[in-house]
Amino acid sequence: MLSQIQRFGGAMFTPVLLFPFAGMIVGIAIMLQNPMFIGESLTQPDSLFFQVIKIIEEGGWAVFRNMPLIFAVGLPLGLAKQAHGRACLAVLISFLTWNYFIGAMGTVWGDFFNVNFNSEPVAGSGLAMVAGIKTLDTSIIGAIVISGLVTALHNRFYDKALPVFLGIFQGTSFVVIVAFFLMLPCAWLTLLCWPKVQGAIQSLQTFLSSAGALGVWIYTLLERLLIPTGLHHFVYGPFIFGPAVIEGGLQPYWIQHMSEFSQSAQPLKDLFPAGGFAMHGNSKVFGAPGIALAIYYTAAPQNRVKVAGLLIPATLTAILVGITEPLEFTFLFIAPFLFVIHALLAATMTALMYLCGVVGMFGGGMLNEFLPLNWMPMFHNHASVMFIQLGIGLSFTAIWFVVFRTLILRFNLKTPGRDESEIKLYSKADYKAAQGQPLASPESKTGQAAGFLHALGGAANIESVNNCATRLRITLIDMTKTQSDDVFKALGAHGVVRRGNAIQVIVGLHVPLVRDQLETLMKTPLTNEPSTMTEALS
Repeated sequence: MLSQIQRFGGAMFTPVLLFPFAGMIVGIAIMLQNPMFIGESLTQPDSLFFQVIKIIEEGGWAVFRNMPLIFAVGLPLGLAKQAHGRACLAVLISFLTWNYFIGAMGTVWGDFFNVNFNSEPVAGSGLAMVAGIKTLDTSIIGAIVISGLVTALHNRFYDKALPVFLGIFQGTSFVVIVAFFLMLPCAWLTLLCWPKVQGAIQSLQTFLSSAGALGVWIYTLLERLLIPTGLHHFVYGPFIFGPAVIEGGLQPYWIQHMSEFSQSAQPLKDLFPAGGFAMHGNSKVFGAPGIALAIYYTAAPQNRVKVAGLLIPATLTAILVGITEPLEFTFLFIAPFLFVIHALLAATMTALMYLCGVVGMFGGGMLNEFLPLNWMPMFHNHASVMFIQLGIGLSFTAIWFVVFRTLILRFNLKTPGRDESEIKLYSKADYKAAQGQPLASPESKTGQAAGFLHALGGAANIESVNNCATRLRITLIDMTKTQSDDVFKALGAHGVVRRGNAIQVIVGLHVPLVRDQLETLMKTPLTNEPSTMTEALS
């Protein structure tokens, strides 16, 4: 069950990867329409500059205005076991069918369901427009549920053989036919149940809003603690992109009102009180340097150059784009309690910032959220908030450094550089000598993917492959056929997480490429067995 949940969480990350760039485009465009930032003359509606920027802004809104559709179509890329493109097509048609059914049933039987489909689909009405269809506002939750159901049908029925005279309905057509009839009861149940869910969501929004700093502390703690399991997507997703605290999600709401907030002298916390639930990126920007410095200064002097080579790119990745796994996994497996301390510090820092009036869209890193969505547009009227954030953040950087350095020395933890084997740069010859067989070099075009495939026990031992931002998420048939974690690390992995027959290989930001190469190799007959793969690679 945990393996399936982790796989689902990884699939959710596929559409999420589209949001940083779209957010940057909209944020910068809105900032360039602010007369406080570029002057009055360029922000006049008849100005060519204003018109061009407005056109660019509208293009950036494409992702945010169609989030349910994007999540519905994006999930099969991670959940489908085969023919991913056809699975996306089946989900698209079925998702639209489901919404059409909801619209038709709501219009005809609205009184029975106690839903007024004659009202306008505005915020608070419970209705929304999805691909031009007036339907219930189920946000990304409905999209995820329908996408999961139809993808399961695709996995079950896509390759089902039909009689010859029904051959025209085989494959994707058969999946869509089955889904069509399934969407009827799904639409009916949605109309029956979702208004009650909307009421529960409104109660949750009220509770979390009243919870204040305590709610922010708990949210941030859970988001950090669940990173090793890969389940953290289920924590921040409903807040950032879903209706947990604000209808439509925190990120779209912030971007939509960013121009208004930037021109207001009213405190940001009053304008955006739910913004404490979008600040989990502060631990990435301010925590990463403190941790990296602690690991560096506790390393043996003769090893510090090598350690710096490991830490600098990992720390920059965390600070600039908000991807923390490469750094966090350098100490997670050596000393798990350090990760708990890290989560507690992150939660405490974020809650303290919130108490001091810091709010905004700080879920990522410097390049994708801090600068374009917060500091640059808000500086004119809210510079004091930024200085408070920097003051608290840099103070906690020092706290992270002191706490981690003290614990590493006190318990003699074997972080990189304190044990020669931990920072040894394995060569191809080292690996061959250890395994007694040839293997592709990690530096070759598909060598890392080929090495991972061999270490996983070959294509025949793999049931499904998925990925999130930095990890390969793989379900295996037999975990005992896999190689040790050291083999994966020798091939360039930052770490390995095993649970039952599920394995996660922390690869880095190039994981989508590695997954594509891995799936291509799995389709090659020579890679179906470890032994034949070894012969091919030699």
